[in-house]
Amino acid sequence: MDWVLPAGFEAAVMFGVLAMALLFKPWLPLTHRPLQSPWLACVALLPFVWWTEHLLPNGMALHVTGACLLVLMFGWPLAMWTLLPIAMGASYIERPVWPDLDTLATHVVWMGMLPATLALGLGLLIRRWLPHHLFVYILGRGFFTTAVSVTLSGALALAFGHKPDTLRGDEWMLAYWLLGWGEAVSTGMLTAVFVAFLPEWLLTYSDGRYLPGASGKGK
Repeated sequence: MDWVLPAGFEAAVMFGVLAMALLFKPWLPLTHRPLQSPWLACVALLPFVWWTEHLLPNGMALHVTGACLLVLMFGWPLAMWTLLPIAMGASYIERPVWPDLDTLATHVVWMGMLPATLALGLGLLIRRWLPHHLFVYILGRGFFTTAVSVTLSGALALAFGHKPDTLRGDEWMLAYWLLGWGEAVSTGMLTAVFVAFLPEWLLTYSDGRYLPGASGKGK
């Protein structure tokens, strides 16, 4: 049996998360010069990736979001605020008018904030309980947490009735399972590339933590 969320629930969650993120000063990572260009690139490019949901049939509003990668690159607070212009840009591409608040909040919360926050929680558990090793970071935080977070987001969306009537529950979960693996592959691959060539693009990575004997900057 589905739980029915009250009207305006997603909007309240979105504003609550944004307010909570403000407590952690989300603008601080952008004072780090190497993160400025990749952040602008994400804001410019990801709206087109989010817009691809309109290419799917049967009202299946699913797409790769990059939300878990945003957490790895910029930290959770800035990632939460970055999701807002990305979703607004995707809405404007489809229809060049100011997006409806409830529609915007639903998109941001279910496709962005929820999987990104789950990825943060799982990533913190991995950092706490698993060895600080390069491949633990890439496979654990880049690949595993993304696959699990996206799939869990789909299960929660199904439980709370956030599913089009044109799809059965098993079809919805299959779509999210495939989406989770697809997003995990892209996030894990980009994480590996950044670790190897552009570690300064990953706020959550440092050579000092994940490469024994090496020194580096980061958190």
